[in-house]
Amino acid sequence: MGDQMDLATEGGRKEGSRATEEVSDGSMFSTAVSEEQLEEAREKSRRRLFGSSRIFELEEDKKDRLELCGRSIIELRAAEHYGRGVEAVSKADWERAVHFFTKTINLQPQQTRLYVCRAEAYLQLCDFQSAALNYRKASALEPQSEAFRLRLAFIFYLQGQCLFDHGRHLDALESFAKATELRPDYRPYHMRSLACLAAIGRHSDCLRLVSKRRETEMDDPELYILSARLHKHFNQLTICYHDVKAALALAPGIPEGRSLLMELEGSAEQARSLALSRAVAGNLQEALQKINTALENNPEEVQYYLFRGTLYRRLKDFNTAIDDFILALDRSGGEEGRSVQAEAQRQLLLTYNDFAVHCFTRGFYEEAVMLLNKAIRMEKREKGLYINRGDCFFKQRELEFALADYQQAEELDPLDRSIKIRYAVVYSTMGQRDYESGSKYIEALENFSRAIQYNPGVSQYYEYRAKARQKLHEEHGARQDIIMSLLLDPSNDQAVPLLSRLYPGCTVTDILSSEAGEMAKMKLDVSLQACGLYEDPSSFKRDSHKPPPKHEKSSEEPADAADTENRIAPCIGDTDLYHEIMRSKIKINRAVKCALQERCSLRSDGPRVSALARPASAEPPQDADRPYRWKKFNTAIGLQFR
Repeated sequence: MGDQMDLATEGGRKEGSRATEEVSDGSMFSTAVSEEQLEEAREKSRRRLFGSSRIFELEEDKKDRLELCGRSIIELRAAEHYGRGVEAVSKADWERAVHFFTKTINLQPQQTRLYVCRAEAYLQLCDFQSAALNYRKASALEPQSEAFRLRLAFIFYLQGQCLFDHGRHLDALESFAKATELRPDYRPYHMRSLACLAAIGRHSDCLRLVSKRRETEMDDPELYILSARLHKHFNQLTICYHDVKAALALAPGIPEGRSLLMELEGSAEQARSLALSRAVAGNLQEALQKINTALENNPEEVQYYLFRGTLYRRLKDFNTAIDDFILALDRSGGEEGRSVQAEAQRQLLLTYNDFAVHCFTRGFYEEAVMLLNKAIRMEKREKGLYINRGDCFFKQRELEFALADYQQAEELDPLDRSIKIRYAVVYSTMGQRDYESGSKYIEALENFSRAIQYNPGVSQYYEYRAKARQKLHEEHGARQDIIMSLLLDPSNDQAVPLLSRLYPGCTVTDILSSEAGEMAKMKLDVSLQACGLYEDPSSFKRDSHKPPPKHEKSSEEPADAADTENRIAPCIGDTDLYHEIMRSKIKINRAVKCALQERCSLRSDGPRVSALARPASAEPPQDADRPYRWKKFNTAIGLQFR
């Protein structure tokens, strides 16, 4: 029995292994199915057994079916509300559309288009704040969308425009600022912000925004016109003018620019006319204010700079005048600018000369020479410049340089009497210098003779030459010179002592009425006639230190009063030349009186006690060179031999 069971088991194993091999080879169950098919077959058999009962379904399957069912319900309701909202939009019932779109958003809050639809409905209701909030939500759901940002900027723009129309400019400015932040490259938003700033009176902020905008839009003429109007509001007329010119350069036909330019030029011309009338009346400060106003309105008119420079020159503000004339020279060009350039050069020359004269009168001779050097480099044919520079050299005691300049002026105008007078003054000064040296009396005599040759009507020159001739023992010439000195100036007190030494025991009347006096008078008559100083050369009672009479016209005197401002002003006039001669005489007289009156007295008021003799020392000083000192017995030996 047990053997049969073992055999059966072994036989079963063999059959099982054979079946396994057949399955693996595919020879058995050739119609095998997959796991999915088996699961489907099980589900069908379960339905046949239990019908529609869901007791035996898995829990996970139940949840999935519930979710699918709820989602479909929500989608259906959302679609229903959305359709009603769209229908309300088509009927322009915006409040009802907002209501249904809100219900739809509550069911499907992640749908971007729902916020967009509700925002547009709010926009139709002019509820800009709610529309902006919905577009912000849509933009947050889709950050990559550029259209939402642009639409939001437009909503802020509409809100700002409505506020601006109702006079709420600050709130409008805030809305426009938000629109500008969202779309900074869109010009209308910036312009509306500028309009708000202008409406609330914040023109400085408005100007700052325009300037910042102009940095990026340099080719926009409207911005330049707006900037010009703002600068005009701040009374910055020069900047306004340049902005208008820049706008016309970009768009020559822009009407706003042309009208504004004509307005500025008209104001400038009116101010120039007022300045001219004030200058003619002598109110130079008021004239200067008016011409400054003209230049602010039209800073490119070269004639205004010339006129203002002339006013500054008359007011002795020479540095500013020079700047204006140089500016006029730089800006004048072309055929039309030649006359202006010539006038500017002339005025600059006159300014340098007037500045030099101003320095001369205050004792700044080196600075005056520097200014005259600049003027001479500009115009080398103007004798007045050489005369003035020679006067400066004369004040500096550079007499040789002064003579060189006077010679240059004489070459330009040989008939100028003032040059000859200056020659005489310089040679007289050189003669005094040589005379005071104590050893150059011959040179002094020559210089005094040259001074008399150029100006024989000065009494001091003859007096100085008489003293020099007396030092050289030329008694005849000295007597003749001292007589002519007294003939020219009978009040010359310095000539009387010399006359008494040359003519001892004779009075002045006797000397002048003598034959020598008549000869000197005839000689002086010839010299004065040759020089042409006086109409009646036989009359010598005129003070030679006073200027010539009015009928003697000097070279510095202008032809008429209108030419006064356009002539070369002298450093020393004819009147001052005679005063210079008089001052030199006063200095010499003062020095002589000082030497006579302040000299030390020869009388001694001290004690008349002679000083005691110093006692001789007991022993003479030791001489280091002598090795031995011998005693001397001269006195004793002399006494012994007696």
